[in-house]
Amino acid sequence: MARLRASLLMAALLGSAVALVASERVLLGSDHKFKPGSDIMLYANKVGPFQNPTETYQYYNLPFCQPTDGKEYKTEFLGEVLEGDRLVTTPYKLQFRTDVENAVLCKRTLTAGDLKKFRDAVKQDYYFQMFYDDLPVWGFIGKVEKIVQQGTHKYFLFTHFHFDLSYNDDRIIEINVSSDPMRTVDITTADTLDVQFSYSVKWKQSSVTFDHRMDRYARYSFLPQHLEIHWFSIINSCVTVLLLTGFLATILLRVLKNDFMKYTRDDEMAEEQEETGWKYLHADVFRFPPQSNLFSAMLGVGAQILAMAMCIFALALVGVFYPYNRGGLLSACVVLYALTAGISGYVGGLHYKMFGGTNWVSNVLLCTVMYCGPVLVVFSFLNTVAIFYRSTAALPFGTIVIIILLWALITFPLTVLGGIAAKNSKVEFNAPCRTTKFPRDVPPLPWYRTTVPQMLMAGFLPFSAIYIELYYIFASIWGHKVYTIYSILFIVFIILIIVTAFITVALTYFQLAVEDHRWWWRSFLCGGSTGLFVYGYCFYYYYARSDMSGFMQTSFFFGYNAVVCYAFFLMLGAVGFRASLLFVRHIYRAIKCE
Repeated sequence: MARLRASLLMAALLGSAVALVASERVLLGSDHKFKPGSDIMLYANKVGPFQNPTETYQYYNLPFCQPTDGKEYKTEFLGEVLEGDRLVTTPYKLQFRTDVENAVLCKRTLTAGDLKKFRDAVKQDYYFQMFYDDLPVWGFIGKVEKIVQQGTHKYFLFTHFHFDLSYNDDRIIEINVSSDPMRTVDITTADTLDVQFSYSVKWKQSSVTFDHRMDRYARYSFLPQHLEIHWFSIINSCVTVLLLTGFLATILLRVLKNDFMKYTRDDEMAEEQEETGWKYLHADVFRFPPQSNLFSAMLGVGAQILAMAMCIFALALVGVFYPYNRGGLLSACVVLYALTAGISGYVGGLHYKMFGGTNWVSNVLLCTVMYCGPVLVVFSFLNTVAIFYRSTAALPFGTIVIIILLWALITFPLTVLGGIAAKNSKVEFNAPCRTTKFPRDVPPLPWYRTTVPQMLMAGFLPFSAIYIELYYIFASIWGHKVYTIYSILFIVFIILIIVTAFITVALTYFQLAVEDHRWWWRSFLCGGSTGLFVYGYCFYYYYARSDMSGFMQTSFFFGYNAVVCYAFFLMLGAVGFRASLLFVRHIYRAIKCE
């Protein structure tokens, strides 16, 4: 019955997320079918330095030509706003299947202030992003030419853009934009300048169907050389995992077999001899951990994040997320986190009850703020930075209110309901061995058996299984690449879970073998230590593999990565503890405990 309820809950969560993403597609208000000569709006989205993907600004922060009847902003959904999208109308007239030759967009006199804005934008390699019938298109604002003999630079502004579009029957298939290098103006030293902006449009027929028009954006991920690297990543991970886990499993099983034979022989001979090894701890190994309220809350939130991750993978594998669907993934993450809040309340409360806790209000509040609290602190700081920079990455007040209402009306009540269900459950912690009133003293241990060195050993193996794939994920999130091979990512994720569970079990055994019974917190910290390795990789990627710079981009990169790595820490910590608990229960059931 419990498994049936869990299955129904998971199906309901997936259904809700799919309904959300589907409703956003339906509410876009277009069936993407047009007649020749139909007016289709070309929306401008944002501009920003190419090397800083998060540092984006509204299109009209630069003195571009504006519509004669005034600009209008397009209504956007939660995920689009979270991604920093701010779609606004432009004066371009791109009618369906209508070619245009050298149409004048506008004529204007650029002041010294306007020229400075354009000059700074060209100097920082600004790009712009536009959307036409939900198809993204990018272009650069200008170019920089280096004069070698004088050791100086000249800055040129593009004044003419050419749009190449393709269609299939009554649907738009593709759009590209290019600039004419011969139609530029020198803005290096001018104080005022009269500029004429123009554009041209060329349509051609395509054999690509509408259902496959987004495939070109995912083509980068499926290039042969990239597929080879992805499969090499998986093979590398599998070989590493099989060799190391097989080696550890052989040793562990052999040692355990010898231990069982030794303890069974001792019991049969009934000799009066002192117990040694992990059997010596049978009266202490199930002694509940200190700070059990905090510990149970972290287990609950870790279980919630694991459930949310599995839901996200399920949606990705069925094709819900497609390239440039403008915030679909972020919308699903926010909604699924809210809908899975009951898991954290229930799992956290269940462990808290088994640990003998009675302060239920404190436990529910801890489950609620364990992840949301740090996220709120980081978001408040980064949103303040974005507001100071006047970036589109700053969330509007209305969006913040929506997120607060989502937390207050869904997340918090579900967490409370989960805690109530845990409190009223009949579950008890049935330990195979009786626990004494006073704990045994832990013998002095060498430095490499302390918590920090053990965490480093535990985190290295799982990280080595995923580090190759991390580059492509970072290049997608913090760059302009597209990641669409979710099947490979899911395989790597499963490998990560398996390796984390196994290495934590191995280290737990070695800890018990030296008569250290404080394994509860250690197993959680060792399991979650991979998150620390991933955060360490962030520094390598930022300084060695990217060209990002500036206070805002640096703050966003390390701030939001810290939040993600903290989620990894909680999720993998819960996995490591659960695996260790099953292992410890198993070995102590197999021996006779007085």
